[in-house]
Amino acid sequence: MEAIRRRIASELLVGPAFRQGGRRAVLLYPSPYRVGMSSLGFQQILRILREDGFAVERAFLPDDVEAWRKSRRPLCTYETGTPVNAFPVVGISLAYELELAGVITALELSGIPVLRKDRTHMDPAIVIGGPLTFSNPLPAGPFSDAMLLGEAEETVVPAFHAALGERAAFLDVVEGLPGGFVPSRADTLPPIAKATDALLPARSMIITPEAELSNMFLLEGERGCHRQCTFCVMRRSTNGGMRLVEPGRLNGIVPDAAPRVGLVGAAISDHPKLVPLLQELIDRGKGLGISSLRADRVARKPDIARLLREGGYKTLTVASDAASARLRREIAKGTVERHLLECARLASEYKYKVLKVYMMVGVPDETDEDLDELIEFTLRLAAIHRVALGIAPFVPKFNTPLIDAGFAGIKPVERRLKRLQKGLRGRADVRSTSARWAWVEAVLAQGGPAEGLAVLEAVHAGGRFADYKRAFAKVPALERVTRAA
Repeated sequence: MEAIRRRIASELLVGPAFRQGGRRAVLLYPSPYRVGMSSLGFQQILRILREDGFAVERAFLPDDVEAWRKSRRPLCTYETGTPVNAFPVVGISLAYELELAGVITALELSGIPVLRKDRTHMDPAIVIGGPLTFSNPLPAGPFSDAMLLGEAEETVVPAFHAALGERAAFLDVVEGLPGGFVPSRADTLPPIAKATDALLPARSMIITPEAELSNMFLLEGERGCHRQCTFCVMRRSTNGGMRLVEPGRLNGIVPDAAPRVGLVGAAISDHPKLVPLLQELIDRGKGLGISSLRADRVARKPDIARLLREGGYKTLTVASDAASARLRREIAKGTVERHLLECARLASEYKYKVLKVYMMVGVPDETDEDLDELIEFTLRLAAIHRVALGIAPFVPKFNTPLIDAGFAGIKPVERRLKRLQKGLRGRADVRSTSARWAWVEAVLAQGGPAEGLAVLEAVHAGGRFADYKRAFAKVPALERVTRAA
């Protein structure tokens, strides 16, 4: 509780304050505070509910779950210390597949029956939304009463209002909402919701030094993407392409008290007026952060690299996403070698500490020759400036053309990672996420309610990879994916 009090005291409020006496609700993030408070979507929904008059509070997965469990205290809110299970409605923001374990743990720590079928009208209504709903939230079905798929700015208020009343009527309301999904009544996902542009941009409610994006005011410069990368959930066809917000409006939203500004968007570096916006923020003395830098845009607009460095950026981060020119063409990635070489030159010119290049391994049709091309090209980059490869195994996702491509397999991915590490040892950093946990993510990305129940079994068994593998092996529908492991 002391850590919670310290965090509350250190927060800078830049949105509606919490006020007791309104309609009560809690937003629960199934990861620790430092992660949840770096989620722009979580903060956006918090702001919208408070503006509507909800006395909405926050709760997070504890930093040390086992210590909290041993204390025998129920999971409680930050604002008033009220147990989460005392609220009529709990909204959960689910970012990606592996956070489902956090949902289970957080509900258990709250004293709320984890499975929907075990809850009664005396228990809170559990509403799940968040980034995962753009792809495949079905494994979370057994744990939720209702889901809000896609952009929830226009659906969260009517859903939460209805959740305060009788449960069947609440579910009727959710079913009638754009993107509303009731797992107990249907097994087919509806189209995801799209909020009106008038509600853009999303922006921070609270600035905090203890978030992963420390002391940063998060601001949505655009929403969606106009590109057609075949592996990406946020590609043009997902929810209407790229929707821009004018720099004048964005700059006017940034509070004077914000020390740093983080511009967020699936394709923020494609914003045609990004350079003047960055310049305006620099002129106001703001530190800068930005998501999703495209190597081709940085190469064509070098002022992006210059201004980010002036704004305190130390690592120039771009994405290549596939090991070779051939594979980049196949996945419709617009980046070519000259773009990355120019980014390395800019990183050197503006004295960045490192050029970080995001990369996937295990994409369809990948061969050793593709990996050798990556090694050779990375050495060319390293001759210009220090390079780090940030590598993640490819995971096929719903709402992309590559959903049926399959996961490359744990051992093949590990072998390819070792090939890269050996070829670049001492010349470039190779930092990779786990092939094993990528396989778990892949299973859930293509799974359904049965896979969600398998996660529950795995969490109760200890939550190790072996526990997940044993639990998934019991689900017949996973036969094809399990063989890939």
